[in-house]
Amino acid sequence: MNRILINLDAIHENLETIGGWMEQHGAGWTVVTKALCGHRETLKALQHMGVRSMGDSRLENLEVIERIRPELEAWYLRIPDLSSVSDVIRLSEVSLNSEIGVIEALGAEARKQERVHGVVIMIELGDLREGILPGSLMDFYKHVFHLPNIEVKGIGANLGCLAGAVPTVDQFMQLILYRELLELKFEHPLRLISAGSSAVLPLVLDRQLPRPVNHFRIGEAVFLGTDLLNGGILPGLRGDAIVLEAEIAEIKKKGLVPLQETAPVAPFPSEAAEDLTPGQRGYRALVGVGNLDTEISGLTPVNAQYSIAGSSSDITVVNIGDERDGLHVGDTIQFRPDYAAFVRLMNGQYMEKVVQPSVESFRKDRDEGSFQVAPVLE
Repeated sequence: MNRILINLDAIHENLETIGGWMEQHGAGWTVVTKALCGHRETLKALQHMGVRSMGDSRLENLEVIERIRPELEAWYLRIPDLSSVSDVIRLSEVSLNSEIGVIEALGAEARKQERVHGVVIMIELGDLREGILPGSLMDFYKHVFHLPNIEVKGIGANLGCLAGAVPTVDQFMQLILYRELLELKFEHPLRLISAGSSAVLPLVLDRQLPRPVNHFRIGEAVFLGTDLLNGGILPGLRGDAIVLEAEIAEIKKKGLVPLQETAPVAPFPSEAAEDLTPGQRGYRALVGVGNLDTEISGLTPVNAQYSIAGSSSDITVVNIGDERDGLHVGDTIQFRPDYAAFVRLMNGQYMEKVVQPSVESFRKDRDEGSFQVAPVLE
């Protein structure tokens, strides 16, 4: 049996640790749940842990959040398209925006639904993703800040999400300057600078992030503990919250290097065997997880002595070593996924998802409300 194990205790510890960092920085934050792909049990567990502000990029996932607890503060984290405006207003309190026409449509729909919708104006600062160019910010804000049923909550940016540009203090100082200019020109306060992410947490820990950056959208660090700038796990976080457990379907001693000439005919690349020599033999285990299920290159065996030799659409080959390490058919090998592998595992229809302990047990063992990711907009 292949399954992804979701350790609620580890997630809870990460939430509390990150929450402490946010409190010290004086920032609010939203837990980004898009990697969970609407997994109801884990979303329910987050609610029991005290999470009151969740952000997602799929309206279907926001539907699940709405059914779990309607009063949760929901952020829509993908730039809205015009065909989705009605659902964006119905399912979220805040959305990230970079198009005047879309914000106008959001305002019109919010009026129909008798709501006020919050928007964060996204600014392009080098990651080449969504956002208006800084030179057009004044005219953009002038168009939208008086729209009926729209409240501009602040400005924001995504850094380190697409192009891999490392967030810098200078970029955040630009955002702070832009907010100051808007507030001076229009004599209207902007509450939020929403530019924090998992990639920015190292700057928080080093006390380099300017305090006016006061809203974070954090997902990867909660679930994986990843230090996106330096590699490894952030100090104080756990990296064992998400584990893939794959069953061994075959284990045999075999050659580790093909004897015949090879050519790039396989549909998926295999790992280079630079440290292996022709004729070398060792134990190889086949597990029933392949490229249909996840990003195999994003998996790391929990046992550091094992290594992934290659994969096809349906199976992955793991080099065990000179001995079989006590493994037999029917046993399992555990892997830790990176973010890309985690997202695909959670989205896969073939993968069982198991929360440990059960949500009911977790809830009984803790007093709900002892820790909270509070609503940002209160």
